[in-house]
Amino acid sequence: MTTEHGAFWDDLAEDLQDPEFLRHYVVESMRIATIDRIVNELDEARGAADLSKAALARAISAEPAVVRRLFSAGHVNPTLGTLAEVAAALGMRITLEPLPEAERKAVTEPLLEGRAADPHRLAKHLSDLRRSKSRSSAAA
Repeated sequence: MTTEHGAFWDDLAEDLQDPEFLRHYVVESMRIATIDRIVNELDEARGAADLSKAALARAISAEPAVVRRLFSAGHVNPTLGTLAEVAAALGMRITLEPLPEAERKAVTEPLLEGRAADPHRLAKHLSDLRRSKSRSSAAA
């Protein structure tokens, strides 16, 4: 039966009943959202510093194409080392922060337990995290 969420969301919620799928989906969603947020913030800092991508590449002894791909490609998967080098060249560092309590409950508990009390809600939350990159990129 299709609900107001649509067939895709119903199928995803059903898939999230599988603990292995749930863990993979949560980890990948958080990884993508985290990398996107860091890359977007670094690119904003680069722009605020009025530093070209080529100049930033020289600062970290990288080929200009590496920095262009980092800030231009739709799907990047940079190493933490690369992100830390770029951050340092921009006068920043990458730090960890605890998830807000509501997000910890929505994300961490299902990840640790291998099940979600409300799979539809989890799917929507993770989708919103992934989409937040699109909104911030569109605003730039």
